Amino acid sequence: MANHKSNGISRQISILTGNSNPALAKAICRHLGVSLSHAMVDRFPEGEIHVQIQDNIRGKDVFVIQSTCSPPNDHLMELLILIDAARRASASRVTAVLPFYGYARQDRKDKPRVPITAKLVANLLVSAGADRILALDLHAGQIQGFFDIPVDHLFSINVLIKYFIKKRLKDPVVVSPDVGGLKLARAYSKLLNAPLAIVDKRRESAAQTKVMNIIGEVRDRNVVIVDDLVSTASSLVEAVRALKEEGCLDVYAAIVHPILAGPAIERIQKSELKELIVSDSIPLPPEKRIKKITVLSVAPLLSEAIKRIHENESVSVLFQKSAVEA
Repeated sequence: MANHKSNGISRQISILTGNSNPALAKAICRHLGVSLSHAMVDRFPEGEIHVQIQDNIRGKDVFVIQSTCSPPNDHLMELLILIDAARRASASRVTAVLPFYGYARQDRKDKPRVPITAKLVANLLVSAGADRILALDLHAGQIQGFFDIPVDHLFSINVLIKYFIKKRLKDPVVVSPDVGGLKLARAYSKLLNAPLAIVDKRRESAAQTKVMNIIGEVRDRNVVIVDDLVSTASSLVEAVRALKEEGCLDVYAAIVHPILAGPAIERIQKSELKELIVSDSIPLPPEKRIKKITVLSVAPLLSEAIKRIHENESVSVLFQKSAVEA
């Protein structure tokens, strides 16, 4: 089959998406110079998901863009069914593009009688027919090892760090909200040429944390808290309160995935957090778009990765592994 070129990308590429984040999928298509393939993703009367791909994708390199964000069960099933439909429509290769990989917080058996949902989702994606995974800022790096197919793990650090470099914060300090996020915080501190601090906290429950103390010097400094996701914002707001008590100046937060569930928006609005910078890996509805929240797009990053995967070029230049592992 001839491989014609248009706008620098092969016509043999097809981009599909479900209902989780169509705006991001359309933005990625704009960067690639291709049209979003038509797919009907709706519901049968009793609630089952109904999918039909309406374009011919036989022999094409298919990328299914879907964040498994709220409601996670519906969006995960949409993704699995889209992958299955693409496989049965004779796609040459199916890549699942997950700007946000849900069910990732249970990535190991740390208590009796608990599942490892991150591995379960990996199994489901492979069973559905995915040939490759493209993910953004996984909650834990070891999730890559849950797959027996290629996984390209991108980091949004370049997108977010540029914003802070332009702000030219005076005397910045990068803060990790816990020990687990230290590697990511170290990458930010290196690129901002700023010292590092850690919030030592104790988790009271799945939704409540209690800050113990701050390890590092934050007094009279502008703070940048970095993390991969913000859910109910309980940890974030508690960290802001503790940092303010230690005498810091303004507190910013750079958090990739804005889940922002339950009372999160109200908590952020009432807190002393100066600004929350997030990506568009998860769409923010109008009621969550408050002045304190700035959304930066990861569409250019994901589109470049898709282009490289499609053209069998190296994606490693986009990983920023040297920065994250520094």
